[in-house]
Amino acid sequence: MHSLAIACFINFVPSSSLLDLGTGGGFPGIPLAIFYPDCSFTMIDGTGKKISVVQDIIKKLGLENATAIHQRAEEHKHKHDFVLVRAVATIDKLYGFAKPLIKEEQQNPIPNGILALKGGDLEEELATLQDTYVDQVPLSKFYEVEMFPNKYLVYVQA
Repeated sequence: MHSLAIACFINFVPSSSLLDLGTGGGFPGIPLAIFYPDCSFTMIDGTGKKISVVQDIIKKLGLENATAIHQRAEEHKHKHDFVLVRAVATIDKLYGFAKPLIKEEQQNPIPNGILALKGGDLEEELATLQDTYVDQVPLSKFYEVEMFPNKYLVYVQA
């Protein structure tokens, strides 16, 4: 459910290209790849063991729209509509990694950017992006059950 909060915020158009940066165990990429079969998901992580597991999950689920690559953000050369993250880094560092990986051409209901699942008090962290459009949405807006107190979806326009 945590990963699918992104689908509550935006309905990606078919053919959208999405990068799950620092995917870890495949979140949020795998649940979203299942939910959006007509979109393309690339999941990268710098830890080989994690990517091996994600590759196995993708294969066992038969997800033809998902790829997992053992790679760091600085090594990734493709551009995507959105960069998705969950518990990777502070938003200013994340913005530095992700901005060069985001396409300029727009096709979705909101401008391309970063969709980050984050927790805690983000006021100080988000203040580092003063000249950038940022939207912080509590996950409680999407779910009636209080499963995610102090958890947010943060949208940063590229």
